[in-house]
Parts: sequence; structure tokens; C-alpha cells
Amino acid sequence: MPELPEVESYLISIRPYLINQIITRIVVRNLYLRWPISEEILKLRNQLILNIKRRGKYLLIQLQSGWIIIHFGMSGRLSLHNKYICPQKHDHIDILMENDSILRYTDQRRFGALLWTNDLSNHTLLNDLGVEPLGNKFNNNYLLTKLHDIKASIKQSIMNNKIVVGIGNIYANEILFATGIIPMRPSFDLRKEEIEFLVKNIKLILFNAIKCGGTTLRDFVQINGEPGSFIKKLKVYGRINKPCLVCGTLIIKEKYRGRSTYWCPKCQL
Repeated sequence: MPELPEVESYLISIRPYLINQIITRIVVRNLYLRWPISEEILKLRNQLILNIKRRGKYLLIQLQSGWIIIHFGMSGRLSLHNKYICPQKHDHIDILMENDSILRYTDQRRFGALLWTNDLSNHTLLNDLGVEPLGNKFNNNYLLTKLHDIKASIKQSIMNNKIVVGIGNIYANEILFATGIIPMRPSFDLRKEEIEFLVKNIKLILFNAIKCGGTTLRDFVQINGEPGSFIKKLKVYGRINKPCLVCGTLIIKEKYRGRSTYWCPKCQL
């Protein structure tokens, strides 16, 4: 599932090409993704793109009459073409521009969606989201306040979109390894200095992943079709029974709360 770095990578790539372009129409080859495509999207014609931004794991395209929300689900991805290219089996939606370029949405498992809203602040996917981890509001005091009485594990807490957005399973594992905290540890148990180190590593790892164009494990590719290269920098995720790159102890994997969880039993306490 595309996480914050992957969606931010798309944003950085498409924004310079699509701002101030006119969407002539949207071609939908499959009406039934995670949710049915709305009439507003099907009937959209000749709309100027005013802005494109990201909120958590969602990409938001602002038009004159409202917003398109792109929800990537498990396997959704984007590609940008400067001319028409024949669609493949899982290429479900084309956003056609006046300059003949195409923003194409591909989704093998069809758990993603394109949604329409006139008001971002009241949309059900967005109105309960927490702060952005790369923004100024996400700081030591904020996380200290949020975690002080939470019994859930620290891994669950940093993946909780009501606390902080965009951190999925891959990056949660990597962040906690870098911080030296075992994923199952109760959130309220963290000391102030550990929370400060955690905030630092959340920002650092997400920033570095964005620089690498995200992480490609299976479905995700960058807008140019290239895989995200942060996979080469993973320290624990996917490394079961391989030696820890810090101490040499074998990495453990366990299914925890339905998620594959990796950690070093010596480096993480």
C-alpha cells in the first residue's frame, strides 16, 4: 500500500506538469473500484487544475468546482503520459488534459478509488486525520501529550492516522528500529528522551524515503515507471533471520495485530 513517501513522490513528480492544465474529461473503464465512481467525476469537463497536494496517504487535486481525492488502496499507482498509450488490463481511469497528456490510474486489486468532494474539511476520509509528520505541528510536545496515557503499542500508535498520518507498516518497522524501541512496547511507557528521538527518526526516515522515490516491494512504481529505491536502505523490514546490520543478532518477524512486524531483539528494548 502506498504510504506517505510514495504519495509524496507522486505529488512532486506530477505537480509541475499538471498545475494550470485543463482536464477535458475523465475516461473510466471500470466503474467499480473500492467505491463506485461518482456522477461528478463521470461528467467532469474542461476544469482547470488549481492545485495538487497530499493529505496523509491521499492525493488531492483541486479544480474550479471541487476536489478529486485519489485513494490508492493496496495497489493503486499513477503514470503520466504525454500522448495516448493503449491501456492495459488494470488501467482503470484516464484523466485527459487539453495538452494531450494523460494521468492514468492503475489498480490491480481495485481497493483504491477516485472520489469527489466540494468540501475537503467535511469529507469522511479526511476530517479525523491527525497531523502531518513532516510539518511543524508534529513535534516532541505533541507526541508526548498524545502518548502519555495510551496503552496501545508504540507501533500501533505511530500507525494511527488519528495521531499522525501516513506512516504504514514498512516505515513503522524502520522507524522503531532506528529509535531502538521494540514495536510491542506500550506507548505510555516511553520516556521523554525516547519520544524526542522517535520524532526525529520519523521525520528523518520519511524524508529520506521521499528522496529515494519511496519503497517498491510489489506494486508501487514512481511516475516514470522506475521502482522506489528506499528498499535498498531497509534495515529490518523483510529481513527475517538475517543478521542485524548493527549488532549481528538475527532479525525476528512476528505477526502482530495482523501486521508483519520485524525487530532486533538486542537493539530494540
